Amino acid sequence: MWVALLLAAGAGLSTTIGSVLGVVIKKPGPNFMGFALGFSAGVMIFISFAELLAHAIEIEGVGFLGAYIAFFLGMGVFFLIDVVVPHDYMGYHDHPAHTQNGAPGRSPQNLERTGLLLALGVSIHNFPEGMATFVATLENVSLGLPIAVAVAIHNIPEGLAIAAPIYTATGNRRKAFFWSFFSGVSEVAGAVLAAALLMPFLSETLMGFCLAGVAGIMVLISLDELIPSAKALASEHTPILGVIVGMILMMVSQYWLE
Repeated sequence: MWVALLLAAGAGLSTTIGSVLGVVIKKPGPNFMGFALGFSAGVMIFISFAELLAHAIEIEGVGFLGAYIAFFLGMGVFFLIDVVVPHDYMGYHDHPAHTQNGAPGRSPQNLERTGLLLALGVSIHNFPEGMATFVATLENVSLGLPIAVAVAIHNIPEGLAIAAPIYTATGNRRKAFFWSFFSGVSEVAGAVLAAALLMPFLSETLMGFCLAGVAGIMVLISLDELIPSAKALASEHTPILGVIVGMILMMVSQYWLE
């Protein structure tokens, strides 16, 4: 359990790496970020279908139908979160800035508001990601570790997207770092909640349903957030190359572990 919580915490708090990039270091190149986000999506999608769903189907009391019902429920829950609380990602905003004379506002107040809205949205989105990392690690550390790494990779640009506008608006590094850190803490909170809810009732059947639900969450994150953001950032073929490399790396690593 403690390993699962530590991996979830590490993945969540990787937003602080993005905040450092936002206030200290030059922003990474778009092709690098596009490849990294595509790589993260490839890892998540491969693990979801080749490991989590496949394992859940084999568990007695879950089976094919039960696993896919849980899978689509996981997708549905995350989709509803995204509809109710849209969040900006890598600077592509769901919440438009205030306008001045018909043009987008660029005042410090608008930039700070953008960063704070993004911090709130990312925090809510990170909550189920923390639960997903915890559940997968609880089943098997070899499953949880690559998921934690993939989540961490996609949390770095989120931290950057939060810190950059707040720092630009206020000039306050501590404030920019705090809100980026806050968005990552919600992932830790999700893991702690999963531990509190699951540990007293944990069984092989319940774990199977949870793994299938986690797979649904991760597939939707990949298709709805990571790949579109990667395509918006990088040249045409860089993101899909990242997806392929991520899948191949996971295939090789899983083959070696068997």
